[in-house]
Amino acid sequence: MKIGPYLIDERELSESFVRSSGPGGQNVNKVSTAVELRFDAARTTSLPADVIERLIHLAGRRATNEGVIVIFAETFSSQPRNREDARARLASLIERAAKRDKPRRATRPTLASKTRRLEAKSRRGDIKTLRRGSETDT
Repeated sequence: MKIGPYLIDERELSESFVRSSGPGGQNVNKVSTAVELRFDAARTTSLPADVIERLIHLAGRRATNEGVIVIFAETFSSQPRNREDARARLASLIERAAKRDKPRRATRPTLASKTRRLEAKSRRGDIKTLRRGSETDT
């Protein structure tokens, strides 16, 4: 499976088919259409270490403690479409993990922005002072 610049061996993916939940009549009770796709990200040799680390972090609850990413697809009522959906979702996750975030550079507020902030605070304080004076008159 080709994802961006990476080629993931099909043997690293494990699929199991289970019965889907939800509406669907008798078909739901007879046919295993939902797909559970497992990818052992922690032990893969197809991805660099930094991508693996970001991938497991991005996967969140879908990643086990051992670093296995589990994607459960049951959107469609056919097994092949759920299989494609699960693989597409894994590919999307890997593509997002492949992108490095730009490091944030610390910046300082400009003198003009500081002045505007202080003037706004002062105006707000004046408004509150004027209100306080009118309450004692009533």
